Amino acid sequence: MLLAGLSVLAGCRAADTDALTPVPQLLAFLPWLLAPAALALLLALLARWRPGILWSLLVLAVLAWFIEPYGKTGEPGGPALAEVRVLTSNVEFGRGTHALVPRIRAHQPDIVFVEECEYTCQATLRRDVGADYPYRQAVVAGGSSGSVVLSRFPLRGLDPVPGEMGMPAAVADVHGHPVRLQLAHPMPPLPGQVGVWRRELGRLRDAARAVTRTTTPLILAGDFNASQDHAAFRRVLDTGLRDSARLAGHDRTPSWPARTTPYFGAQIDHVLVSEDFSADSARFLRLADTDHRALLVDLTLHQRG
Repeated sequence: MLLAGLSVLAGCRAADTDALTPVPQLLAFLPWLLAPAALALLLALLARWRPGILWSLLVLAVLAWFIEPYGKTGEPGGPALAEVRVLTSNVEFGRGTHALVPRIRAHQPDIVFVEECEYTCQATLRRDVGADYPYRQAVVAGGSSGSVVLSRFPLRGLDPVPGEMGMPAAVADVHGHPVRLQLAHPMPPLPGQVGVWRRELGRLRDAARAVTRTTTPLILAGDFNASQDHAAFRRVLDTGLRDSARLAGHDRTPSWPARTTPYFGAQIDHVLVSEDFSADSARFLRLADTDHRALLVDLTLHQRG
């Protein structure tokens, strides 16, 4: 039974599909599936079950193959135009706002994406760091539906990507260069909501594709509720975007759930960038009272060659 379950998950990953519950929920933890696969191999060896030994080895090989990071890498060819520090943080219904504020003050990001930022969260950010971030684009709502983008750069607001939770969009003027900003926060793939999760990731994919077909640089950041082991997320990367954590050497560093990171978890918080950017560093920051670690990345915008 153990091998059968692992074979379904490995097969779905190889077939490039998220399938149905519980596949997308378990695929988020694909690297850790090596442990039960190794256990299955050990049990097959102890039982001297030759078909089971071969079966276990095949499952282990497939899982190990797909641990390899997905997506494009490479450095932009043009000269550097500007440096941009980006922070994204899910503050879990606003509860982590008090821990986020000192992080913002300490690290001084140029652009901040905040998910699950409800009314009190937005008021707190306006009061405590508003002087440093005179520009904002927000979806003002309660609970997990509120989100906000804070910026040191002037912003021109755009229509948000439709979703159950707020996903605001804007164009930033980064030292005279327009940069499209899009906050990501699709629904999680809970049982009964996998279709909504897949549909909202598809909307983010469509928004990304519309931008990457132009010459406008793009930063798409937030809590995607998806990892590189989800087919729906890989479709977003396939628009030509790159994961800045991977570019900085942190392709498997987990961001959720915070209580078990960095030893166990999934990387579902991302800063995706168009080919105009290089990533100089990425750090995952622990915040109190939220189940996500924040992600801080240092980016360099390059002239497109």
